[in-house]
Amino acid sequence: MKLKTRVINNNCNPVWNEQLTLSIKDVNDPIRLTVFDKDRFSGDDKMGDAEIDFRPFLEAHQMELDFQKLPNGCAIKRIRPGRTNCLAEESSITWSNGKIMQEMILRLKNVECGEVELMLEWTDGPGCKGLGREGSKKTPWMPTKRLD
Repeated sequence: MKLKTRVINNNCNPVWNEQLTLSIKDVNDPIRLTVFDKDRFSGDDKMGDAEIDFRPFLEAHQMELDFQKLPNGCAIKRIRPGRTNCLAEESSITWSNGKIMQEMILRLKNVECGEVELMLEWTDGPGCKGLGREGSKKTPWMPTKRLD
């Protein structure tokens, strides 16, 4: 599945502030993100790419915690940057406003420099079986992800 944001013209540090919803077929597959520079008269230039490892976010959802009792903004899990991810700095998976969220800054690969900041949130999707925690009576969550 491919999604595109709107084009932001004449800006070296664009802020999209858009919500994109992805349907997930295999939670073990990383989300691939590619950034392009839109060209009017020639092909778009690839500015870099990154992958989002979704497994830590999935593991946070499957923790045996009563999330409703956690204070707002509580960090559930921290992920450090490393050779196996594109994180530019440590990322926290938090319980915020009744949802599990992960804010992250990704360092783009295959480019001299560049970063993308985004927020990952699990949302309910129609027609999905869900992937609830084993042995849990909590409502199962659905395989769609929201990227802000």
